Amino acid sequence: MPVSQSEIRNRLLSGMEPADFAAVRPRIEKVELKMRTVLVEKEAAIEDVYFIESGIASVVATSQDDERIEVGHVGWEGMSGSSAALGVMIGSTRTFMQVAGSGWRMAVRDLEAAFVERPEIRERLLQYVYTQEVQVAHSALANARYSIKERLARWLLMSHDRGEGDDLSLTHEFLSLMLGVRRAGVTGELHILEGMSLIRATRGNIRILDRPRLEEIAGGCYGYPEMIYERLLGKVRSEPLAAR
Repeated sequence: MPVSQSEIRNRLLSGMEPADFAAVRPRIEKVELKMRTVLVEKEAAIEDVYFIESGIASVVATSQDDERIEVGHVGWEGMSGSSAALGVMIGSTRTFMQVAGSGWRMAVRDLEAAFVERPEIRERLLQYVYTQEVQVAHSALANARYSIKERLARWLLMSHDRGEGDDLSLTHEFLSLMLGVRRAGVTGELHILEGMSLIRATRGNIRILDRPRLEEIAGGCYGYPEMIYERLLGKVRSEPLAAR
């Protein structure tokens, strides 16, 4: 039985006009997305897009000599393979699930057919592409001009925005890859944040205890992309969680 729009959590789908969603609904399929599932591979054809319902995907840029760093997050507010809205069907970055979840899979050929039926769908997805460009630009700014502690706070806030509850299933090793720093550096900064009672870090999990103070530490490297997303598409986070 086709899903109703009221049951959809993904922001891009749930916020569509009913007539636009009606064109999409028969073409989407609910799928489970395990940790490390690759949604877009660099230099490979994009055959499907995924509208994420739960979990978090990382967008990772890789150089020709295999240097890697995360440049973006995708959660329930977005989709993978968004370059398809621009008519670009080859991945330039790698997108994979860093936190397991679920999503709605749609073949690119079906997406293109939906664009023909309802051009408004492409317009909405192009707005999302713009918000991703802003996010990438501010990731570059954060990596170049902000400290590890500030970047870590930003990264935790972005993950918290896209997570369910205050617990984040994250390892120190994964954080070091995403931030482009040594594991020891990440571990040290996590201990500092824990000492300030902002988080509680255990093996494979980080609990957010005081989000407002994390926002203070992140300072100017967090908030602007989220403001742009809210202006165009709605809040990245459905409701703020009180500090605990």
